[in-house]
Amino acid sequence: MTQDKLIYEVIEASMEVYNVLGPGLLESVYEKALLYELKLRGLKVSSQIPVNIEYKGNVIGSDLRLDIIVEDILIVELKSVESLLPVHFKQIRTYMRLLNKPMGLLINFNVSDFKNGYKVIK
Repeated sequence: MTQDKLIYEVIEASMEVYNVLGPGLLESVYEKALLYELKLRGLKVSSQIPVNIEYKGNVIGSDLRLDIIVEDILIVELKSVESLLPVHFKQIRTYMRLLNKPMGLLINFNVSDFKNGYKVIK
């Protein structure tokens, strides 16, 4: 599957979750529903992945948790906030760098129109 097709599949699955559940719920609810939807579509997914933090060649912790990774290449960071902030974009780019992954998808389920609820990061 191409990277663009994978992104499309995850956006479509996210839209299905949004259409069924609607906006305004906790991020953890959307995460469980999205994991289920992605598995229904035959995609390989993992959630709450510990992210090792390396500082000057030493691992100093793995206190960060990545929301979802799809097919071992697409990082999916979920939010349920009033609006996405610059720090949210920096967060997903940091995850991409730390895990050496080529792309990310930032999804905010707390929007009135889902078309405005996601951003692809490459």
